[in-house]
Order: sequence, then C-alpha cells, then structure tokens
Amino acid sequence: MDIYGQYKDSLEAVMRMMAASMERYAKAHKDDSGELIYEHLRYRLKSEKSMQAKLEARGLPLTPCSALCEVRDAIGFRVVCRFIDDIYKNISRIKDLPGITVVKEKDYILDVKSNGYRSYHMIIEIPVFFSDSKKPIRVEVQIRTIAMDFWASLEHQLKYKKSF
Repeated sequence: MDIYGQYKDSLEAVMRMMAASMERYAKAHKDDSGELIYEHLRYRLKSEKSMQAKLEARGLPLTPCSALCEVRDAIGFRVVCRFIDDIYKNISRIKDLPGITVVKEKDYILDVKSNGYRSYHMIIEIPVFFSDSKKPIRVEVQIRTIAMDFWASLEHQLKYKKSF
C-alpha cells in the first residue's frame, strides 16, 4: 500500500525545495557573517509503515488525504545549531521564506517539558499545486542545539527503543 498515493513525488519535491531554501539562507548567513547558522540539517519523508501506524493509532482511514491533512509531520526537518541564539535566527529565516505559513509554534526552550526536553517546534504549510488542485502541505520543523539534540535522542531511546 502506498499511503501517500499520487502525492508521494510531490512531497519529496517539497522536501527538497525546503531543504534547498534552508541551505541557501545558511550559505548567505555564512557569507555575510563568517558564522554557521546551523551545524547540520536533517530531513525525511515519514516512512509508509510509520505513517500507517500513526493513522491507525488515531483511528483515521489509511488514505493519502488522512496522511496529508490529518497528520502534521509527513515531512520533517531537524535543524541542529551550536547556540540558542542560532535557534531563533533560524526561526526568523524560516518565517521569511516565500510561501511559508506558520500554523503552530511550540517553544520548549522557554517552556521546558517536565522530562527536560528542550527544542523549538514549528508546523508550517507550503502551498503545492497538483494537476487537480492546490493543497497546503504541512512540514514539521524542530530546531535545537547540539546538546538538546543529544538529550532528545537519549530520551527517545529510553522511551521507545528499550528492549528487555
């Protein structure tokens, strides 16, 4: 089963376009200041298996419409920075990208979760024109420092990947 259906190629194109835009602003920042605005950028299209599991857990139909309209992280980006100030610089740059609409923001840096998790989350929408319609594609962006990334990875392993 192809959970993304006819939209899979377009999702991958949106992901590559977003990555290229972020790489361009990072290069411009480096050229202007001599400093990196982020250490590294990772991105992915949620796997078919993972998307199906998420839809099933929410009691949603296993359709491309559900995958694109009901779930906010079919496309995910992680931006890892050296310093907290760099996180907020990236947020500003992302908000300035053409066509981007911020749907939701959560600042877990100022409002740290009880387990110690810190990161900045954004859900953005990018308009995509298909042969039959125009649809906003949602993208989840997580921005954190190297130390926050280490903690989040460790916490994830402890919570989800334990094997006894």
